[in-house]
Amino acid sequence: MDCPYCESNLGPNDRIVLRNAHCLYLQNADYQDVLIGSGIIVPRTHRETVFDLTEEEMKATFALLTGAKRHLDERFQPQGYNIGWNVGAVGGQHIFHAHLHVIPRFGDEPLSGKGIRYWLKQPENARQIR
Repeated sequence: MDCPYCESNLGPNDRIVLRNAHCLYLQNADYQDVLIGSGIIVPRTHRETVFDLTEEEMKATFALLTGAKRHLDERFQPQGYNIGWNVGAVGGQHIFHAHLHVIPRFGDEPLSGKGIRYWLKQPENARQIR
């Protein structure tokens, strides 16, 4: 399998920040200029979406989320976070290996205060129901 989030395929810009028996918390250098401190939590076993995770993997994900927050709070002191899953192509998932986005947010960002729903609530996104 050629999945970029599977542990054996991680690229040179991927850094494993935290790990446990079931999951990894990764940061990618390519995203650190804009999304400072951002990362993802991925199961070590290939799973397509969050709905495919085992109970143990869900618990391990939450444990790494807690550790990632502690790490980010100490290193970057963010004022907020966006945490989320994209599921399926229509839901914005581009790599079909389950991954939880962990994005620290800062008060001096141009879009400070705008959460992930901000983009979804735009009039251009309204469905044309037939």
